[in-house]
Amino acid sequence: MGFVVIATLTSCSKTYLDRTPPTSLTPSTAFLSETDMASALRGAYAGMRNVDYYGRSFPVFGDLNADNAYVSLTNTGCYTQFNLYLYNSSDGNITGFWNAAYAAILRCNNIINASLTGTANINEYKGEAYALRALCYFDLVRYFAKPFTDDPTALGVPIVLTYDAFLKPGRNTVKEVYTLINSDLTQAFTLMTLYTNSTQFSKYAARGLQAKVYLTQGDMANAKTAALDVINNGGFTLVTAANHAAFWNGTLPRTDKVETLMEISSDAIANNGFDGLPNIYSQAGYGDLLVSNDLNALFIAADVRKALYPAGTHGGAAAVVVNKYPNVYGTDESDRKVLRLSDVYLIAAEASLPSDEATALTNVNAITSRRNATPIASTGAQLLADVRTERRKELAFEGDRYLDLQRLKVDVVRNAANYPPTALSLPYSNFRRIFPIPVNETDANATIKPQQNPGY
Repeated sequence: MGFVVIATLTSCSKTYLDRTPPTSLTPSTAFLSETDMASALRGAYAGMRNVDYYGRSFPVFGDLNADNAYVSLTNTGCYTQFNLYLYNSSDGNITGFWNAAYAAILRCNNIINASLTGTANINEYKGEAYALRALCYFDLVRYFAKPFTDDPTALGVPIVLTYDAFLKPGRNTVKEVYTLINSDLTQAFTLMTLYTNSTQFSKYAARGLQAKVYLTQGDMANAKTAALDVINNGGFTLVTAANHAAFWNGTLPRTDKVETLMEISSDAIANNGFDGLPNIYSQAGYGDLLVSNDLNALFIAADVRKALYPAGTHGGAAAVVVNKYPNVYGTDESDRKVLRLSDVYLIAAEASLPSDEATALTNVNAITSRRNATPIASTGAQLLADVRTERRKELAFEGDRYLDLQRLKVDVVRNAANYPPTALSLPYSNFRRIFPIPVNETDANATIKPQQNPGY
């Protein structure tokens, strides 16, 4: 597949060319020891930090394409095409995301296909590679294909499981991609036994991701089972109201199993510099992306999450700013959360409905009680709506909002005070609800060229 990353005028990254040549080593010759495999796994994790993947763009897509974040009128040009819903197949950020995810998949494939077997460490490394590969495919299929809940037989994304520099793969179906994702996560759960820290996949982080996959598929029974397995058996604990600010101000990998199941790490050495996620929100950096009025209005004064979004100014105008990633370039930078225990509790709550309101209330109020938020006491359709609102509040600016609206097939509706008049809604029927296959890929791959998403 075409893994040349070319940043176009729509990308504000300072990295303009990243060319990865084909390797002359096969997995069987590249990995001669556990040390070789461990080094390759570190490379796979490092790839997730790419500016257009978890380094910045992927979490930005999830809030800006929805109704949580907006681009200030005073801006540096970053992500304005998403604020306006004017991205196309040559968009640099979309292309960068596609390439970074497939580059990480390639690295995972090499680990999974290595001939080394038989030790606990090798099983652990391969288990982590399976989980990472599943995450990459989960991210890709949610943005470049119709939701599973819409049409499992629709075109998904290409499944590539072995290295072949000359491969020109077509798109597999959405169902086939999800089948691979669940198979990989089952393998990961089986192979892994150790817990190292929050920056590496572990057994119950893989199980938590699978709960999210099942929820996205609309498989509520399996989503609930997997989520409760993590809650009851994973050994993780929710962060409390008293420790909430310190949690988000922390920069070191966690070993105490508090809240974070999996995160992509950055530090004073390994980071994206000024192009990291914290700087797009920080008023000491780009500071372009601000909190929408609609989201801000959801928090009561006592809610500890409200402190993450203080009143401030941008470009001389009053604004509500994002301080969820307070440690920016030049410090031990804030990490990117991939999966938190709070997410798993909210999955358990939503997946319990409509038949088991007691379990839903128990799990959603495990979150409200630890945020000094108003307890939820509703029933029926209102309870489901309240759980989903709590999900929006808890996971804001972590990249989830748009993907939740997508799986639910809900129109994006934005307020006129924050967003351009030409982009106040994005109906589910609009072709831009799905990203285009990058033109670099369709130009290089004759198989996928006629499989471009409609409208592009």
